[in-house]
Amino acid sequence: MLRTPAAAILNVTGSLSATPRAELHAVGKPWKISDARLALEDGSIWRAKSFGALGTQVGEVVFNTSLTGYQEILTDPSYAGQFVLMTNPHIGNTGVNPGDEESRQCFLTGLVIRSLSICTSNWRCTELLGDYLAKRNIMGIYDVDTRAITRRLRQDGSLIGVLSTEESKTDDMLLEMSQKWKIVGVDLITGVSCDNPYEWTEKTDPEWEFNEAQNLAEKLHVVAYDFGIKYNILRRLASSGCKITVVPSTWPASETLKINPDGVLFSNGPGDPAAVPYAVQTVKEIIGKVPVFGICMGHQLLGQALGGKTFKMKFGHHGGNHPVCNLKTGRVEISAQNHNYAVDPASLPAGVEVTHINLNDNSCAGLSCPELKLMSLQYHPEASPGPHDSDPAFGGFIQLMKLVKQKK
Repeated sequence: MLRTPAAAILNVTGSLSATPRAELHAVGKPWKISDARLALEDGSIWRAKSFGALGTQVGEVVFNTSLTGYQEILTDPSYAGQFVLMTNPHIGNTGVNPGDEESRQCFLTGLVIRSLSICTSNWRCTELLGDYLAKRNIMGIYDVDTRAITRRLRQDGSLIGVLSTEESKTDDMLLEMSQKWKIVGVDLITGVSCDNPYEWTEKTDPEWEFNEAQNLAEKLHVVAYDFGIKYNILRRLASSGCKITVVPSTWPASETLKINPDGVLFSNGPGDPAAVPYAVQTVKEIIGKVPVFGICMGHQLLGQALGGKTFKMKFGHHGGNHPVCNLKTGRVEISAQNHNYAVDPASLPAGVEVTHINLNDNSCAGLSCPELKLMSLQYHPEASPGPHDSDPAFGGFIQLMKLVKQKK
């Protein structure tokens, strides 16, 4: 086979002519070249190709093992301050659409994937993933060895990284940025919470409703603290008939108790629960007065408010396939999880019961205290994305509220 020199191209007459390499580069190539770097605090530099926004961003790199639902992950406020690395190698083939949003915007710092789909094949698609991220100023990279990075994170724990498409920044500059930036002890809740209270009325779309035998909670009023709440948590409560008032993370407990709600939900959210003592104080002032349900960050805040301690996990739990055992029933649920912190069960006082454990590492995945009328889960019963195994937890909260209301 005839091999043409790289510096020679066909001219308009069909004959070969020599062309300088600089001019060839200006003409461009039919494929994208590596134009981005991911620098990890351990000193490693990973070359990649960019999509979405350009620039330089710093964040904590975590891996997510979900096979589907990347748009819900992108709009999960619990990922604030983090780069999400998807272990599923092929991302982008379903595109994006307005119906799969889990919050008002993307809160994560960036997306790291192996293979970016060159086309979409879903009837609900309204936009390409790359265009979607660019409009929201979110960086993404692909054609990087996500398997190797995941193995490193599992071995060494979550690492701070810097994503950059700026050639002016040297590798040493990026490494220095990654080694100086900190996420532990930072209040990330304030930046993702709503500014003012509002009423939520939207139920699960009938097209997607999977619970035909719903136990409607007529006239039960729930105040939901927005620490980074996902829309589907609110939809599942509304689908059970609850009236829902969503309040900011800094909403005073006294104002909540003035409303005299039937129950209070403490939502999921990003970051270190020890960095938000004001939220812990709010939880302390509410528990024991009304039924309480904590999810993820809410679970961790409950643990601290009860006198327990939380700790940072090695690489956290992020994915839609975590097995959890309900210790009361022996039932195993496959759950959706997203958290980097956990409650230390040994630090909890008497009367507080561990109700669920994560079967991957036996970490605490649920708490209850009948005396204080509270329950909590360290995972997502609304499962977006993920299986519906844990949806009955909302029914448990409703039954708790009904029981207390009947005794009044």
